[in-house]
Amino acid sequence: ERGFMKYLFINVMLLAALCSGSAQISSHSQTMAPATAAKQPSPSMLVTGKAVARVNGTTLTDQDLLREMFAIFPYARQHNGFPKLQEAAIRQGALNMIVFEELVYQEAERRKMVAPPLKVDQAVAKFRKGFASPAEYKEFIQVEFKGSPQLLRQRIRRSLLIDALLKVEVKNKSGVLPAELKASYANDPKSFEVPESFAIQTISILPQTQHPTAEQLKDVRTRADDAVRQAKAAKSYEQFGLLAEKLSQDDFRVDMGKHKPTGRAELPPPVVLILDKMQVGQVSDLIQLDNAYTIVRLASHQAAGRKKFAEVNVSLAKILQKKKANQLRTDFDTRLHKNAKVELL
Repeated sequence: ERGFMKYLFINVMLLAALCSGSAQISSHSQTMAPATAAKQPSPSMLVTGKAVARVNGTTLTDQDLLREMFAIFPYARQHNGFPKLQEAAIRQGALNMIVFEELVYQEAERRKMVAPPLKVDQAVAKFRKGFASPAEYKEFIQVEFKGSPQLLRQRIRRSLLIDALLKVEVKNKSGVLPAELKASYANDPKSFEVPESFAIQTISILPQTQHPTAEQLKDVRTRADDAVRQAKAAKSYEQFGLLAEKLSQDDFRVDMGKHKPTGRAELPPPVVLILDKMQVGQVSDLIQLDNAYTIVRLASHQAAGRKKFAEVNVSLAKILQKKKANQLRTDFDTRLHKNAKVELL
């Protein structure tokens, strides 16, 4: 339901933009925008009603364009505009989308598709709940639909028809068969290869200065000996982790000493030598690294290899389905454009 939901999420942003860009809006409308919006609005967020495209004679305006630009980049209000380096691409993408949606709507009408009145009623009610107050909703209707709830209803009906036709032409045809999944897995083995990695927890005891004295080094060793004694007594991930939070002096102590899975080449050689001899769940003896000491608990050891089909079939299905849906959408867009008259203004 992208078409309908788009309006639900961006109505207030569009209202604020309309208030900024139209001299006909009441002073009450101006007070609805946040205080931070008092600064001069970006030209890209001003709405004048100017035509930006015609699709088989139907005019699309900069108001339609801005609505879609907000859908692509919903943070525009906070940033008082769109990112300069991305604005042209956002605008072009939005223009392509509003033209596509108009073509889809016109095709739905040509096919005499129906949006059931009850479904329209439910969508209108859901849309209305997206506003902070009845006054805000009334203001939006006044600004964008000239005070006519019926025009809003027509707009939502249009969105539901777009959704319905896209479901027929894209969603319902983008399913992935089990045979397709297995073929994709078999034909692209490199995509499912995983390197060897170690997931570890650490407790590190460090000197307090960059150039410690002999006495300070002795203190580091004393603290390290005490830490390894307690670490060896830890019987679980949680027990070791709580100890790391209490004793460790490295940056990983804030997350129970946990390191993300790390490749062999990224770990210090002395640590790798120890890890190669350890079993999962085992805690190492002290490992000296220069003037510091570390204690390692091996959480898991992933050997290099290929992920099993059962591990990837769900995520792979989503990838293939999205790829197929994008292609179906592109093909449908091409077919709709073939016999259409589209003017970009």
